[in-house]
Amino acid sequence: MTPPPPKHRWRSLFVLAFGNMIDTADGGLVNALFPAIRQALALNLESLGIFTAISRIARMVFGPLWAWAGDRWNRKTLMFIVTGVWGIWTVLAGFAQNETQLMVLYAIGAVGVVAAEPLSSSIASDLFPPEERGKAFGALRGIGGVGFVVFAPIMGLLSQSPEGWRWAMFGMGGLSIVSGILILIFFKDPGRGVYEGQAADDRIKKGDLKRLLTRPTIWLMAASMLLVTSLVLLSFSVTFLVDVRGFSNAEGTYVLAVFAVGFIFSSFLGGFLGDWAHKKADFKGRIILMQVYLVLYALMSFVCLQVVWPHWVYYPLFFTFGLISALGFPGAVMPIISAVVLPEVRSTAFGFLFSFVQGAVTAAISLGVGWLAQRHGLLVVVFWLTTVPYLINAVFWFVFYRSVPKDLARTVAELKLREQLATEAPRH
Repeated sequence: MTPPPPKHRWRSLFVLAFGNMIDTADGGLVNALFPAIRQALALNLESLGIFTAISRIARMVFGPLWAWAGDRWNRKTLMFIVTGVWGIWTVLAGFAQNETQLMVLYAIGAVGVVAAEPLSSSIASDLFPPEERGKAFGALRGIGGVGFVVFAPIMGLLSQSPEGWRWAMFGMGGLSIVSGILILIFFKDPGRGVYEGQAADDRIKKGDLKRLLTRPTIWLMAASMLLVTSLVLLSFSVTFLVDVRGFSNAEGTYVLAVFAVGFIFSSFLGGFLGDWAHKKADFKGRIILMQVYLVLYALMSFVCLQVVWPHWVYYPLFFTFGLISALGFPGAVMPIISAVVLPEVRSTAFGFLFSFVQGAVTAAISLGVGWLAQRHGLLVVVFWLTTVPYLINAVFWFVFYRSVPKDLARTVAELKLREQLATEAPRH
């Protein structure tokens, strides 16, 4: 019998999503405001490369550590600290008087910013049952997209003032602290494994981590991440539009903002489609959704980036591209991960895949794109590093039709055995 849903689960989810949104915007502050910071502190482009490397290394190294901590200790307390109190480092960064001060304070802030994604993803898995988790993950990602649409023009306005970047850091750090207070007041952690039975409400142990690493689906998912290059595409999209298609810098930013609006709708839509597919065909439905998404993404990347269009056409095209871009992860990837591992290692699983693996892949491909683009041009590089990998990934996902049912059965069997042992223990 499925237990009743936790009280105020939507309120808790939206508080988490708000914290995620602020942390995402916080992590991109220096990139968005670098021209103004460069002028104020006499920096050069090498400094931007260092700042970018800091954020990606922080995600790769500290994301999994925060995820492990979330499986080991109180998740609400951790979210309050890293999503809320940690915002003080962003405030302090606004007072930096030279490159060294800014770099040190930014690095400390980046350590906390990367914690929100794996922790909130794990908690969302406990707020909703398996057949409804798509909409929970969709809300997390969609509200993050709202933050980009809202904060991007504000950052643009602030960048026009010599000291505007400082006010941006003061404001974003303050909002981060506010998000922590909201988590402290309104968020209620439902407990680990609430839908898998009270016997599963436990903390991570050494044996649990070993069982996580013996799940074939996790390693196959890591291999699939090697072919997910969308984060790199977004980083280079404005430059592509400017250098290859002749847009102005401002026009390229507007096109990306239209893409972001589509991304917001796509996040929610992907979650609901994933839940619908789950009800129709269980986890097989989620796998089908992911394959359809990968093919559509590949086709849209070709249509939007390889075909020359009048400038006005790129706006509806990129909006459509955005509508497709987030269908697979909230609807398929994240619900599958949360289902095939034990509840007490979900944060660790998300941290391993999205922080460590995806962080490393993104950093490596980002360097590769820059190096290859200098020699072969962005047009060719974008085709071979975006369109082709997504088509290959769509074929690769056939392996999950075998691995997911097997790993899901193993998880269910382990939970039943644990519950049986817990029931029999008082008799002895």
